[in-house]
Amino acid sequence: MGTSRRAGAKTLRRAVRLTPAQRLYALGGLLLVALAICSCNFGDRGGPYFMASLTVAGVAYLLAVRELLAGPQFPRHVVVIGLVLAAAWQVAFLRLPAGPDDDIHRYVWDGHLQGLGYNPYLVVPNDPAAKALHTPETRNLNNPDLPSPYPPGAQFFFRAVAAIHESTFALKVAFVLCGWAIAFLVLDVLHSERRGAHLVLAYAWNPLLVIEVAGSGHIDIVGALLVVISVAALLRRWRAIASVALGLAVAVKFLPIVLVPLYWKRVRIRDVALAVGVVGLLYVPFLDRGHVPTGSLGTYVQSFRFNGPVFAMLYRVAPPQLLVGLAVGVGLAVAIWIRRKSAGLSSEVFAWPMAASLLFAPVVFPWYLLWLVPFVTSSSLLIVVWTVSIIPTYIMWHFRTLGRAWGTLPVWVMAVEYGCVVVAAVVIGVRRRSDYSTQPKES
Repeated sequence: MGTSRRAGAKTLRRAVRLTPAQRLYALGGLLLVALAICSCNFGDRGGPYFMASLTVAGVAYLLAVRELLAGPQFPRHVVVIGLVLAAAWQVAFLRLPAGPDDDIHRYVWDGHLQGLGYNPYLVVPNDPAAKALHTPETRNLNNPDLPSPYPPGAQFFFRAVAAIHESTFALKVAFVLCGWAIAFLVLDVLHSERRGAHLVLAYAWNPLLVIEVAGSGHIDIVGALLVVISVAALLRRWRAIASVALGLAVAVKFLPIVLVPLYWKRVRIRDVALAVGVVGLLYVPFLDRGHVPTGSLGTYVQSFRFNGPVFAMLYRVAPPQLLVGLAVGVGLAVAIWIRRKSAGLSSEVFAWPMAASLLFAPVVFPWYLLWLVPFVTSSSLLIVVWTVSIIPTYIMWHFRTLGRAWGTLPVWVMAVEYGCVVVAAVVIGVRRRSDYSTQPKES
């Protein structure tokens, strides 16, 4: 009798055991519910309901990535359904208005100014002389006492969208379209590297993508798109396109400049010259008496601080300009090391120089990691973990609604964020060492 019961229980467990595809569907459904709740509480970003639902979404995402990396080749319909789910929760956020002080209001302002013939690097939003230039969506922009800090590549994007429609919604739609363009390019890269198409869901399901693209709307996704275009072109040996795309990415934000060593001997001198020429031309319309415009970039370096523990420690002994140079230098050093180490080209290496540079940066907002998200399909789990462990930093937005000034994050927030990355690094290191020790030794 006991034997038959045990056999029956074993048969039942086998019957209810879920397949990898079924587990992935379940996690996708959990993500959909959690992010739907998160969207309903988007007005109180960082509040208890927002944080709880986003944390659940983050855990579900990590479990989904585990399934994607450990599982077999998933059927095409699983990928299609996964992408449909991603579109569903993006629509939930896209319909929401941007936050009152989100950067997207500055984007509308910059595009609006250019349409009126003004230079966004010279006009200060709260200047009384500029009062008549404002629209209802630009009166709430953040840091109104500073001109624009965004490079010319970003400015042209703002102007292009404003020419179609001047609104935060139009910009969010444009950003979401850029995010989907990345998804299709990631599929192309996966095909080129002979990896499973299902890995695109590691990108499409990342919670940062919906919060910071469909929700808040950040220009970083445009730069990330250009980097992925460059990588895809480089894999196909379209060297001129790869060079120009990287140059345009740097013209959106300066972070991907640390990737330059990865292009050494992979592009020609004339390709580099073409890229430099294109970027130089972007600056021409904004020149002020022959001077290259920087807007409020200097103020950003000198004064802005958020979620940068390494910078905060070094700031006690070195000036901020030197430390920003150090952040760039670290990224370049990582890229040089990678280039010397491997002769072959793989998309997985492109995230590391940018991640290293961000680690030393004075400011690490959650949307800065959008530059890394397209590469979570191939890069180490450390980057995957970081895109989730950064979630606690949203608590600062909730603090602002309570009347607290923008400032230093609680110690526990950064302890959780970077502690999770350290723990993941240790686990990965131990596993690799264990795998190496169990390999048969050559006689």
